[in-house]
Amino acid sequence: MAIRDMADMTWEEVRDLDRARTVAILPVGAIEAHGPHLPLGTDGIIARAMAREGAERLEAGGHFTLILPALPYTAATFAEGFPGTVSMRAATVTSLLLDLARDLTRQGFQALAVANAHLDPAHLGAIAEAERRAGEERLLPIVCPDITRKPWVTRLTEEFQSGACHAGRYEGSMVLAERADLVREEIRKELPPNPASISRAIRSGAKSFEEADGKRAYFGWPADATAEEGRTTIGALGSILAEAVTEALRPKPRA
Repeated sequence: MAIRDMADMTWEEVRDLDRARTVAILPVGAIEAHGPHLPLGTDGIIARAMAREGAERLEAGGHFTLILPALPYTAATFAEGFPGTVSMRAATVTSLLLDLARDLTRQGFQALAVANAHLDPAHLGAIAEAERRAGEERLLPIVCPDITRKPWVTRLTEEFQSGACHAGRYEGSMVLAERADLVREEIRKELPPNPASISRAIRSGAKSFEEADGKRAYFGWPADATAEEGRTTIGALGSILAEAVTEALRPKPRA
């Protein structure tokens, strides 16, 4: 079955879906600085690819899916010092996700899966809070695998696991695979590596890319990015999303 995009459908087509068996997938990213070589919308490009791949795997496993219009604005506090970055309060993001979950619950959907490509701590916290509160309100489940944690992180690239992975080889490869026309290739190929780990900097108290030693808003090895690696990573992200949703929807044994 072809993957359905909600924004391209009519209301009657949505009405006729088996919504009780349909997982709504929300691609989520930020509009934020991604070095001098990748577009501000890098997260959205990756999130939409993750949503598509996840939907294909869920459909193959017997689920129905519907991809929602992407959410491009969220908490992006680490990149606030760079022009073009648009950052929302974390509480705004939590409220938006909860309102969306409430309305999808009203319409009878099975679950809300978040295909997330943005890893700012404030953003991850906002999603986790929405997941928790959706459970308290007995809404449809919000499912968002945190790819920075086990077991998911072990499925991703060495650069990603190093923590030096913003606008480097990891993200650059996926943008090359999806939208190579948006990559500033002459700049990318000449960028020196920046092995500074954002994750370690966060644990040490850093609050911005600048404090984490990312003066040009990139970390990692951007010159080493390849479309082939990007396609492989997108497949891994899709599998992670599908597995997380499948596990969340698995009937729980009675106590």
